Amino acid sequence: MPDDRIRQPGLRDRVVDAAQAAAWITPGQTVAMSGFTGSGYPKAVPLALAARIEAAHAAGEAFQIRLLTGASTAPELDGALAKVDGLALRLPFQSDPDARRRINDGSLAYIDAHLSQVAQNAWFGVYGDIDVAVVEAVAIREDGGIVPSTSVGNSKTWLDLAKRVIVEVNDWQPPELEGMHDIYYGTALPPLRRPIPLEHPDERIGETALRVDPEKIVAIVRTHAPDRNSPFKASDATSERIAALLIEFLQHEVARGRMPARLLPLQSGVGNIPNAVLAGLERSGFRDLTAFTEVVQDGMLDLLRSGVLRSASCTGFALSPEANAAFKRDIAFYRDRILLRTQEISNHPELVRRLGCIGMNGMVEVDLYGNVNSTHIMGSRMQNGIGGSGDFARNGFLSIFMSPSTAKGGRISSLVPMVSHVDHTEHDVSIVVTEQGVADLRGLSPKQRARVLIDRCAHPDYRDALDDYFARACRTSYGKHTPHLLPEALSWHQRWLDTGDMRSGATVTASAS
Repeated sequence: MPDDRIRQPGLRDRVVDAAQAAAWITPGQTVAMSGFTGSGYPKAVPLALAARIEAAHAAGEAFQIRLLTGASTAPELDGALAKVDGLALRLPFQSDPDARRRINDGSLAYIDAHLSQVAQNAWFGVYGDIDVAVVEAVAIREDGGIVPSTSVGNSKTWLDLAKRVIVEVNDWQPPELEGMHDIYYGTALPPLRRPIPLEHPDERIGETALRVDPEKIVAIVRTHAPDRNSPFKASDATSERIAALLIEFLQHEVARGRMPARLLPLQSGVGNIPNAVLAGLERSGFRDLTAFTEVVQDGMLDLLRSGVLRSASCTGFALSPEANAAFKRDIAFYRDRILLRTQEISNHPELVRRLGCIGMNGMVEVDLYGNVNSTHIMGSRMQNGIGGSGDFARNGFLSIFMSPSTAKGGRISSLVPMVSHVDHTEHDVSIVVTEQGVADLRGLSPKQRARVLIDRCAHPDYRDALDDYFARACRTSYGKHTPHLLPEALSWHQRWLDTGDMRSGATVTASAS
C-alpha cells in the first residue's frame, strides 16, 4: 500500500521512533525547531529529548541545548525542555510558564528578538552554527520536498542551514494543507537583495513545499498529535468596548479619506482583545478586507467565512479547539483564502511598509509621551517577548496599541508617567486605545500627546494623579520638551513593588513638591 505521507521511497527507511531520532541531538548543540504560536511544532522528538536530558541530569551529566524556533510553541516542546532544565538559550519568543520562570530567575538566557530579523541573523551566523533542525510536516513529496503543517515560521532557514534534519510527519494534520503554503526562495542577503515581487496580500509568489537536501535527513518520526489548541478567554465588556472604539476610529479614518473603504491590510496580535476587534469588524459594515499578518486566529476564520475578509496571509495559526475543528472540516474553503508564508516574508519590514499594514497589538503599559512596553512587568520581569509587534509598529501605515486602562483589579494603571521598559518608542506609536477612549498621537508634540493620553485613555482613578505629575513636570523639569521628574516617574512602579497597588501613592504624588 503506498504511503501518501512519505511519498519519496528512498526516505522510508529512515523512519525511526522519537527516542532514536532524539539521539542525534547532543549536549551543547544549537537546535532549530519549527513552530509558531503553538502551531506546526514537533511534538514527539522534544519529549524524547527531554527524557534523555532528565536521565542525564539524574546521572550527574550536564545536558542543555540552545533552542531556536519561529515563535512560541507548546508544553510538549518549550515546557518539556524547560521543566528538565534542558535549555541554555532560547530565542526569539516564548509563552511557556516554565520557560518564563527560568528566564526570570536568571537560569535561562533569552534573546527577545524582532521576528523579521531572526532568519537574516541566522544566515550571518549571529547564533552560531545550527547543528540539528527538527520540523513538523504534513508529508514528504515524491521530489523530497517537505510540506509544512500549520505553520512555516523559520523552517525554510532551519532546513537550509542545519547540518542534520529530523522530520516529524504528523498524520493528525489534514493532508489538505498541501497547497496552502507559499514558500518564497527569491530572498538574498545584503548587498544582493532584490525587490520581493509581492504587490497584494493574497498574491502567490513561491512554492508549496520546503526544499531540503535529502542527504541531511537523518531521521523521520511518524506522529499523530494535535497542535496546542488553547481556548481564548470570552470577550468581556472591557475588550468589547475597546473593539467598538477602534472600529469607530477606523470608520472615521475612511470618512476622512485617509483610508480606502476596504481599509488596508490588517495585522492582529493574539488574545481576547484582538479577537473582540475581529468580531466587531464582522458587524461593522466593512467588506472585502485583507489581512497580512503573522497569525490567523478564531476571529479571522469567522471573517473569512462571512466574507468580510477576502483573504489572509500569515505564517501560522492560533486556534481554539472549536475553531480548529471548523478549520479542518472546511479546509477546502479556507485553502483558497489563506496563504502560509515564511516568517521572513510575513514580517518583512519593506512589505509591511509598502502594503500599508494596520498593526493592532496589545501592550503592558504606555507612558505620557506614547512609549509602549509590551514585554516586561515592572521593568525586569519578562512575559513573552516583542514577537512581531515591532515589525508592524515601526513599518506599518498605522501602529495601534490596545489595553485595558488598568490591571490587577484596578491596582495598576496602564498609563504611567514613564514606562518601566521601552519596546516601541513614541516615534512608532500612532494610536492608543483603552476602554476609556482613543488617543490619536499622530502630528502631536510630546506635551500634546500627554494631554490627549491623560484625557482620553487614563482611568478616572488615576487621572488626577497623572494630571498633577504632568503639571509639575512642565513647571520644574530640567527640559520642557518632554517634561519628566525622573525619580518620581519611576516611583509609580516602585509603589507596586512595595505595596502591590499604584493607587497607594496617589495622594503622596499629588501633595509632593
